[in-house]
Amino acid sequence: MEIYSKSKIWFVTGAQLLYGGETVRQVNEHSETMIAGLNQGGLPLEIVYRGTVNSAEEVTRLFREAENSDECAGIITWMHTFSPAKMWIRGLQAFRKPLLHLHTQFQREIPWDSIDMDYMNLNQSAHGDREFAHIVSRLRKNRRIVVGFWEDETVRSQISDWMRVCAGWKDQQTLRIVRFGDNMNNVAVTDGDKVEAEIRLGYHVDYCPIGDLAEMQDSVSDAQIAALLDEYETLYEVSGELRNDENAWRQVREAAREELALRMMLKEKNANAFTTNFDALHGLDQLPGLASQRLMAEGIGFGAEGDWKTAALTRLFSVMGAGLKGGSSFMEDYVLHFRGGGAILQAHMLEVSPAISGEKPRLEVHPLGIGGKNPPARLVFTAHSGKGIAATVVDLGNRFRMIAAKVDCLQPEADLPKLPVARAFWKPEPDLAVGAAAWMLAGGTHHSAFTFDLTLDQLEDYAEMAEMELLVIDETTTLSRFKETLRLNEIFYGFGRNF
Repeated sequence: MEIYSKSKIWFVTGAQLLYGGETVRQVNEHSETMIAGLNQGGLPLEIVYRGTVNSAEEVTRLFREAENSDECAGIITWMHTFSPAKMWIRGLQAFRKPLLHLHTQFQREIPWDSIDMDYMNLNQSAHGDREFAHIVSRLRKNRRIVVGFWEDETVRSQISDWMRVCAGWKDQQTLRIVRFGDNMNNVAVTDGDKVEAEIRLGYHVDYCPIGDLAEMQDSVSDAQIAALLDEYETLYEVSGELRNDENAWRQVREAAREELALRMMLKEKNANAFTTNFDALHGLDQLPGLASQRLMAEGIGFGAEGDWKTAALTRLFSVMGAGLKGGSSFMEDYVLHFRGGGAILQAHMLEVSPAISGEKPRLEVHPLGIGGKNPPARLVFTAHSGKGIAATVVDLGNRFRMIAAKVDCLQPEADLPKLPVARAFWKPEPDLAVGAAAWMLAGGTHHSAFTFDLTLDQLEDYAEMAEMELLVIDETTTLSRFKETLRLNEIFYGFGRNF
């Protein structure tokens, strides 16, 4: 994704001039060695060393530069030696981007036979990092703290995960979401305050008349449609029966026309996410389900029925999981299954991303039954098995809340020959009874963004960057403790974060 090639993480080392120039030289040398080693470890973003800071003026100048830099997606700080924390105040106050505090040391072990006071004064991370951490806490600034030796894989992995969140957060600050039609059928949970979302979360939601998309279809050529049909036949299972059915193949052609028009519209609007509404399809042949599936697989955010918050979240998950293999998708809770501890069949009318498919998707055409349009083309498949996370964002009036639930994606217990949609079948943690009740107590939506690739720690990092409430439902959840958390959070957010 382009966001990764255009973003870097700045690395800043704290020290002071009390110990003399030779100490600062060694601090710089060690920092450069560390960064070179970290950059060889396959991190998703390059780390750029921005030097050792020794005064309030240096800190403030660098952090203001970082805040205004289009390149900088976040800063890693490390106190190689003692760095008086008062000198960090003005710089931290001017900085709003993601911050990671690396608590490490240049050498893995204490050199027992040779350690002296010069070594002690140079290698004071145990001292300096606590001084720095105090002022960050006093300023009430959220940050990620990673503790461990910098060459260890666990440390690299934590830094890598945080970098993906930085990329996602940066992308959301310039994300434009195109909304074809309004919120559907007076549904409350998928709507919300778009102005507050832009203030808090960065992304902008634009209304776009469906007629503009319908007109854009006139710009699509027969040659473009033919090329896209060839792509469909290469990527997906296309039965001879479908290919030889003149009426059905016409619907595939119209789906291709809609996809090409939609791609043009998103490019024209500089948008990387969109919503549709099957009550607003004037001028279209069918609900653009196939286009939505394919665009999601390429990283474009999507929300059905005007759900712009889930469109933003599916885009976030795509950016954070770029290059990983599990996949992510828009999803909706559909049918409950009360055997074997309980599970939920997940699907939507059409729009589930083939990025999570466990098989080669089949291209099919079937009537939809709602929307009043012609039978739409769609990709039919079952999601692969594995552990994942389903998440949603809801607007509670005084705050946004993210709800993140761990789920175990299973294979259906039998074939589904009469259900021609993409689907997933999962068991919520710790079980259906607790998982579903907790989700509903938290006010969760019937839509979700689902990912096989991300972790709860990454969602926690994002929620802290956004200063958003996060509720987690996992194998340790009990309803009594979950209700207590809900009550305490009402007090916390009622009085504000700094009461």
